[in-house]
Amino acid sequence: MNPSRIVRFCFTLLLLGAALWLGRGAWDRYMESAWTRDGRIKADVVNVSADVAGSVTEVRVRDNQLVQKGEVLFVVDQARYRAALAQADAMLAAQQVEKGRRTREAGRRAALDSAIVSVENREGAEFAASTATAQYQAALAIRALAQLNLDRTSVRAPVSGYVSNLNVHTGDFAAVGVARLAVIDKASFHVVGYFEETKLALLKAGDPVEVQLMGSATPLHGHIDSIAHGITDRDAGTGRELLADVNPTFNWVRLAQRVPVRIALDSLPPSVELVAGTTCTVALSGHAIASDGSPKQGPTAAKPHA
Repeated sequence: MNPSRIVRFCFTLLLLGAALWLGRGAWDRYMESAWTRDGRIKADVVNVSADVAGSVTEVRVRDNQLVQKGEVLFVVDQARYRAALAQADAMLAAQQVEKGRRTREAGRRAALDSAIVSVENREGAEFAASTATAQYQAALAIRALAQLNLDRTSVRAPVSGYVSNLNVHTGDFAAVGVARLAVIDKASFHVVGYFEETKLALLKAGDPVEVQLMGSATPLHGHIDSIAHGITDRDAGTGRELLADVNPTFNWVRLAQRVPVRIALDSLPPSVELVAGTTCTVALSGHAIASDGSPKQGPTAAKPHA
């Protein structure tokens, strides 16, 4: 056999083997590795509204400002609530006097002999004293409510975080329960990775993960906090007769569903500012992420947990 033909044949086999090896590596990287580009930075967003109604007299924060828990965000007009508190104080004082009078009267009648004061009069005095005591307790409750309403005119931050979507200005009317701004809880930032259902067997709570933000070259490290146990089934609705409305068509190409996996961040470098809603790539530790957002070549696919 011609030596040149042998060399060409061996070279062809070598190229074929390299192609198979590279193809298997690419398959492991993109199909079998526990990673996803579909990750999102999430945080708890608290909608803040006034608990009492009135005109806004002062706004003490600006949009995107960092505030501490308990810090005043804006103030509702306090005039009518101060007047209500003064009225409650007056009612409380009157009821306190009435309670004292009725109590002393009942005490005097209880000390008199039954020949002078009838049992009916003595019981009537005791009932009047009890009624005065109850009215005094009601006045105390009204006064406490008036004080609470006055305190609630200063709307405070429920958590420490960042003011967002500030939609309140001096002179606006603040209605009860209508959100006027949001506070993003700075202690609640986490990552949600939407992994394909075919890769869930590779994941378990506590596994270390690496997160690569799209807008930053600094990798973040965390661990799997929990895995969702349900997603919406779009093909199983309810018909008019309250029966299952099942889609009669079947797609030959079935796409794997994506399941939310909550990831807690272990630490955050000082140079990284997290923004809720931004995207990232998530991979199990051992599947390092390349700069293009894909897992680096090298490690093979993780084995399913027993």
